[in-house]
Amino acid sequence: MIENDIFEDLFVLELANNHLGSVERGLKIIQEFSQVVRFNNVRATIKLQFRDVAHFVHKDFVNRSDLRYVKKTLDTRLSDDQYATLVKAIRNAGCIPSATPFDERSVDLCVELGIPFIKIASSDLNDWMLIEKIAKTKKPAVVSTGGSSLKDMDDIVTFFANRNIPLAINHCVSIYPAEDSELEVNQIDFLRNRYPDNTIGYSTHEFTDWSNSMLIAYAKGARTFERHIDIDSDGVKVSPYCSLPHQADEWFRAFKKAKEMCGAPGTQKRQPPRKEIEYLDALVRGVYAKADLPVGHSLTDEDVYLAIPLQKGQLSCRELMRGEILLKPIQKDSPVFIDDIDSPYSQVPSLRQTIYNRGLDVSIKTS
Repeated sequence: MIENDIFEDLFVLELANNHLGSVERGLKIIQEFSQVVRFNNVRATIKLQFRDVAHFVHKDFVNRSDLRYVKKTLDTRLSDDQYATLVKAIRNAGCIPSATPFDERSVDLCVELGIPFIKIASSDLNDWMLIEKIAKTKKPAVVSTGGSSLKDMDDIVTFFANRNIPLAINHCVSIYPAEDSELEVNQIDFLRNRYPDNTIGYSTHEFTDWSNSMLIAYAKGARTFERHIDIDSDGVKVSPYCSLPHQADEWFRAFKKAKEMCGAPGTQKRQPPRKEIEYLDALVRGVYAKADLPVGHSLTDEDVYLAIPLQKGQLSCRELMRGEILLKPIQKDSPVFIDDIDSPYSQVPSLRQTIYNRGLDVSIKTS
């Protein structure tokens, strides 16, 4: 079994290119979001995007301002030293640094900067030259599934499993921004059923809500969560699919509410709290004698009746087995206590103590 705990309850805050090629702006984003992370006491990584821009964009297209992706890549380029500055700031702020490398040299940069795990973008789900380079690092990876085919997903899951490298799989709809009706959150169910050995996450780009999709995704079993982040600063328009610090705060709070409401893992039976047990014990019927019963009598169904309240130390409908031998006489309409009978329950100290502790204490008068 591959160890996937690194991804459990992990928030991926995608800084992407929102530094706009400015280290100072990047540091400001890191500072503001790390404060929200610390305030909410969640585990978070702030993720950068690495590109070897000099080779990532073909030389014949570097002046094509009409190609949005090319222009944005060129306008937001950072040097390796500048990336190192941001990675150091992320660590110093108490968050985990991570990165999406879009080319092979950027994978080397992840290694040089000590990035602990790597993100594979939806667009690179079948870029096998890049994926093989990432796998050679042996670092855990997260992959988003936006726009992918089932074969793409099966292939990459098998590829990482065969190399014993932890892989988290994020349900993702690569629509920027996404409407609520486009979120397809039921895909989390599909991913959990198809890839039970992988952590399943939710990478989201919706822009109308920061609570409901979290509640639903967590309840469905997503355990790592990703959003793009930005700050409203420098007169720069914030993309609608990006979350501002106060929206991330709302997102984190929704996560904690979801976790509180969902309770114990769905892989095991929950342990009911004491107050719940006490409430239900008050509704359980106790065993009472129908008539005067002598010492040595063997109880039958005709000898007793069941009624509330159940008193401390009294047999309940749960323990009545028939054939119990009375160790003392019992008067009509009196409760039958555990100490009154010879039965398997009376021979086990822990069961006996449980019966002593539950039910109504008749010595306490209530108004």
